[in-house]
Amino acid sequence: MRADDPATVLTVPAPLFVDPLANISANQSQMKIGALLVMIMGLALAMVPVMMFPIFKRFNEALALGSVVFRGVLETVAYLLLAISWLLLVTLSQGYATAGAAEASDLQLLSTLVLATGKWNGHVLSIVFSLGALMIYCLFYQSRLLPRWLSIWGLVGAVLYLAEPLLAIFGSELEFLLAPLALQEMVMAAWLILKGFNPVAIPPDPADLDEGTRWPTAFALTRVPAGDTRS
Repeated sequence: MRADDPATVLTVPAPLFVDPLANISANQSQMKIGALLVMIMGLALAMVPVMMFPIFKRFNEALALGSVVFRGVLETVAYLLLAISWLLLVTLSQGYATAGAAEASDLQLLSTLVLATGKWNGHVLSIVFSLGALMIYCLFYQSRLLPRWLSIWGLVGAVLYLAEPLLAIFGSELEFLLAPLALQEMVMAAWLILKGFNPVAIPPDPADLDEGTRWPTAFALTRVPAGDTRS
């Protein structure tokens, strides 16, 4: 479990990192709710590349599939493992509350291992997220679904975001490297809410094209022949 992970900051109070099992034992409901929220978040995020795949594949099918694998599958698995680690801590805290001195020491050791696993899982999650983000912003750049300045910002931010966990694995904590992509995603969210995607950039699905005219089927069924004056 990473104290600097956004999901951790939002769902788990800081005191739980001071004396984990004792504090978790007194805040079991909060930990369970936090784990549930992380699972919901992970599953919701998984649907983003899945829903975008039909559009992305028209520009680059390999990158579109990669975004589904990294952001849809691997990232979700990492979030689920994070949630499971929190629930395991709840189970350990329940035994810790009634354990003797010797058993309490063993449970503390197990909780340390679970916390360490969560920490490393957080680094892996950040790496997977960054690689998936690079694929998605490459697709946005190619497709022009978003302004290119926003896609380039995302690409640069994803590279910096990727550097942070790689450096952290070797002991260098440079959390400010996460900021550019975090800010970019907030700006992108506001852009999508206010303006949405560029509809002109979305090509027709080849499956919807009329074989004779190569027009979208919907247009082929409704277009008026030349010289027809019907309104």
